[in-house]
Amino acid sequence: MSKLAAAFALLSSPALAAGLQIEVEGEANGTITIDLFEDVAPKHIEQITALAAEGKYDGVVFHRVIEGFMAQTGDVEYGKLGSDMRRAGTGGSNRPDLPAEFSEVPYERGIVGMARASNPNSANSQFFIMFEPAPTLNGQYTVVGKVTDGMDVVDAIKRGTGPNGAVVGQPDVMTKVTVTE
Repeated sequence: MSKLAAAFALLSSPALAAGLQIEVEGEANGTITIDLFEDVAPKHIEQITALAAEGKYDGVVFHRVIEGFMAQTGDVEYGKLGSDMRRAGTGGSNRPDLPAEFSEVPYERGIVGMARASNPNSANSQFFIMFEPAPTLNGQYTVVGKVTDGMDVVDAIKRGTGPNGAVVGQPDVMTKVTVTE
């Protein structure tokens, strides 16, 4: 009987989740739905769904948004609304960094990728959503999913300034991130 209970627990775990639903407030208001690619990046999906299920992404801002490129969020350490935004984008989570899971999935509009430092094995909690295709990222950053609904919300996210796309003033925020089945 305990094997059956363990099997049901495994089936309901975040690692087997199908996606994320992100409620956004700010200049953009609405819901972004993301289909996660468990078969492409299982370790990354396990980590981000666990963080979402724990509520770690709730209240995290879009700290780096570059017109014609992407919107970045997910700094659960320093990116919470109300924190010192000068540090947003420099943190991660209390979980270990992840080994790269590069794939053949191209970086096109709506693709969701994991942000990282210069070390390919340094992705942790931060992710970005593409506004436009960026072939230079192909095979260089782990793809974790694709926006299936709410690209109008993504398109409305407050843009940053300067070459790094840092958002000045009040950034848009993920008020609630839910793991979907």
